[in-house]
Amino acid sequence: MSAISSLVPARFLTVTAHLVIVITIFWSREHNVRACLPLDFTQEEYEREDTKLVIGLSVTLGLFAVELVGFFSGVSMFNCSQGLLSLAVHCGASVSLSFYVFQKWECWTYWVIFALCSVLPAFVELLLFIAVFGLKKKAL
Repeated sequence: MSAISSLVPARFLTVTAHLVIVITIFWSREHNVRACLPLDFTQEEYEREDTKLVIGLSVTLGLFAVELVGFFSGVSMFNCSQGLLSLAVHCGASVSLSFYVFQKWECWTYWVIFALCSVLPAFVELLLFIAVFGLKKKAL
């Protein structure tokens, strides 16, 4: 099996692992929200941090949609550069978010992981999608 053809399943598996961990954080976000707050917090502070985390996780799911549409449409399925980028960042996100859940890291670390591991590959995927479908010349 060549290196290029092995990128496709590896990329799919790492994206799926990242997606599963994000869904798990949705279910168990109470402990992570409490890690963001001081020991004596009010209900209003808890709800504000919880809302921020829910918004971040929701945007992450939206970025997954962008990336998976590009992947399954074939725009970037066999693109080696996007495959390697996606494989690396989603693998890093899976490991980092696992630590985020189990070690109860503070909430600001989610935003760093979000920027590097969700926004970056989705942005590149969107650029590829625009380059393939948006800039295609119509025959006259």
